[in-house]
Amino acid sequence: MKVIDTEIKDLFILEPNVFEDERGYFFESYNRKTLDNLIGKEYNFVQDNESKSSYGVVRGLHYQLAPYSQAKLVRVLQGKVYDVAVDLRKSSLTFGKWVGVELSGENKRQFLIPKGFAHGFSVLSEIAVFAYKCDDYYHPEAEVGIAYNDSSLGIDWKINDKDVKVSQKDRLLPKFEEARMNF
Repeated sequence: MKVIDTEIKDLFILEPNVFEDERGYFFESYNRKTLDNLIGKEYNFVQDNESKSSYGVVRGLHYQLAPYSQAKLVRVLQGKVYDVAVDLRKSSLTFGKWVGVELSGENKRQFLIPKGFAHGFSVLSEIAVFAYKCDDYYHPEAEVGIAYNDSSLGIDWKINDKDVKVSQKDRLLPKFEEARMNF
């Protein structure tokens, strides 16, 4: 597995070693020991989630407040998304900055998002099947978020505004400067 650093400390893109032949392909999508050794930090993932979305869907920006904050290891099984993580760690030099990466069933890249980040993605293909591991359980009372289209963040979701589909819940999320954060 190859680890690619991003402009934000502790936020990594992972590229697995993929073995392909005439039968198809094989790769190890997760190995706790390998990951921990490569990044120098231990993660204890306890929950796996999967979603299916159509072109234009934007999910996010979501996170859970401490003490229930979650690190996530995200990937796409089918299709293509633009995945974004926003640094919410107030003591970080990159507070309020974001990184986006294209994840797809073809490139098999993964995005390792530590605690203290908001996360979201937009679907760039006809459909996308998205899977992710979390290192804490879902706690609805701790769930919060930030408006995906907050101009102060300036995220380009790679989708025309007229094609964006957002849940009613996500339409009500506050701007970055109004969002609750405790990291």
